[in-house]
Amino acid sequence: MIASGRPSNQLLQMLDAADLDLLRPHLATVEMVRKSVLGEAGAALRYVYFPHSGSVSITVGLSEGQMIEVAMLGRDSVVGGGAALAGGIAPTDAVVLFPGTASVLEIAAFRTVAAASAPFRQLMVRHEQALLAHAQQSLLCNTLHPVEARLARWLLRARDLSDSEILPLTQEALAQMLGVRRNAVSLVAHALQRAGIIHYSRGQIEILNLRALETTSCDCYSAVKAHHLRLVGTVP
Repeated sequence: MIASGRPSNQLLQMLDAADLDLLRPHLATVEMVRKSVLGEAGAALRYVYFPHSGSVSITVGLSEGQMIEVAMLGRDSVVGGGAALAGGIAPTDAVVLFPGTASVLEIAAFRTVAAASAPFRQLMVRHEQALLAHAQQSLLCNTLHPVEARLARWLLRARDLSDSEILPLTQEALAQMLGVRRNAVSLVAHALQRAGIIHYSRGQIEILNLRALETTSCDCYSAVKAHHLRLVGTVP
């Protein structure tokens, strides 16, 4: 992914040749397997990931055993960069949602490059600001907006990162991501299917009418993209 030509991770694409050359010797390409844990809240991180494809769910768990997604990261992001620049302790869980590939390097090497390159370090800081804005927008959305709009927003973000209208998802997984009961997701999914916006079969959702899904979504979808564009300079 990185050995020849420009990488498909958009943060790596933004680096000039000199900064990219600083990173190359430390990078390896790995498969991101579905449900694999890239970071666990409160645990020391060993690696930083630059996804090229697939997506990673950033979640917060509650003492009752519940969890909710606060951000979804993919080829427009880095996983673990902020924690690596700070104390090296993961503030949240990071779990692969859709499989893909990523460039990975050890935290020590990441810190070495960040210390040597101010542009690289500044890009990582801006990305963390965008991630914070993403998490804050998700909190606002989950608090104020109906499940239908939240589900549409989530599906749009997943589509952006996967480049596919077909998403391998169960209703149970969607309910966990949105922090709602499964029957709430089921009701909304059936309504969207009756409207011809999506088609749901066991373990898979296909987006049939993208424009209608965008209309169903709340403004949080476009707000998150605008935050990312303003802070990082690119969107998927």
